[in-house]
Parts: sequence; structure tokens; C-alpha cells
Amino acid sequence: MSGKFQLKKAKDGQFHFNLLASNGQVILTSELYKAKDSALNGIESVRKNATREGAFESKTSGNDKFYFVLKATNGQVVGQSQMYASAASRDAGIQSVTSNAPDAKLDDETA
Repeated sequence: MSGKFQLKKAKDGQFHFNLLASNGQVILTSELYKAKDSALNGIESVRKNATREGAFESKTSGNDKFYFVLKATNGQVVGQSQMYASAASRDAGIQSVTSNAPDAKLDDETA
């Protein structure tokens, strides 16, 4: 089983998506989008950029947790990970996005 993109509508009417690994764990979360088409474009951007060299930026939060962001070629952040306890877990999360995103199916829960 491969990963999937889960497209959702927030209570305020905006759209967002999560990329889930094959085990159902969220590995990447998007920002909020005003339009559904914009969220779908964000999903395509994740698919394209997940395997691009230099697209991931590894970060450390102020409370010493580890996370990453995925950036499009224009430098805009298209997704962010959860917080991880270790750098190794964060790096495994990056690998999971790289392997799951390109072929992930879309689960549209907005209807």
C-alpha cells in the first residue's frame, strides 16, 4: 500500500491536505488555501518537488524538536512535517515523503 493525499475542508471553508504514509501516519501538512484548486496545485507541487535535490530544509524548533519543510522551486513552502524527537526520525520522515508523494493517490474528503 502506498501513501495518499488527504484533501480536507476546514471549518472556515478553506482547504488543506495531509500526505499520509502507507501506515496512515501524517508525514506532511499543507498550509490553508482559500480555493480547492489552489490546494490541488499544492498537492501537485509536493509530488513534483518531493524528489527534487535541495527541496527539503531540515530545521530545529526553539524547544529542540526536529522538523522539515518542503519548498517549491520558487522557494515557497508547500508542506511541513510534524515535530520529531530526533534528527534521525526527521530524516526518516523526509525519506518517507520522497518515496510516498510521487505516486500517492488523492482522497478528496471535501465533497
